[in-house]
Amino acid sequence: MTGVPTASSEAALTRMKRQRQRDTKPEMAIRRELHQRGRRYRVHLAVFDKRRRHDIVFSSSRVVVDVRGCFWHGCPIHGTMPKEHSKWWRDKIEANQRRDLDTERRLADAGWKLVVVWEHDDPTSAADEIEVELESAFKGSP
Repeated sequence: MTGVPTASSEAALTRMKRQRQRDTKPEMAIRRELHQRGRRYRVHLAVFDKRRRHDIVFSSSRVVVDVRGCFWHGCPIHGTMPKEHSKWWRDKIEANQRRDLDTERRLADAGWKLVVVWEHDDPTSAADEIEVELESAFKGSP
């Protein structure tokens, strides 16, 4: 992938500068829901690689939650591709997807369960899915 292309407009540049890497609205909504249910967790924690941090981590249960943005991770439902610099963006998003698959494999190899939540997912339903994995991990522990 070549260097980052220039923004197609001032509005696009402003949008990109405002884009959060952590504590996004979908992530915060899920964290609030889990906290209301009495769940305690760590945030933005590296599990196996200092450069790859996870949004929500339940260390004792070995469950990791990644809240993925539809644009950045190429959501099969809502993922879009910009018209400007489309090759660069396609390469970027495909690289993100390859990294996501590698992360999933490495977590599984290390005995961790990954729950992927998309930004468009309902926070209550996402928390339900996370709790199922936490209960499953609890039942599987000695």
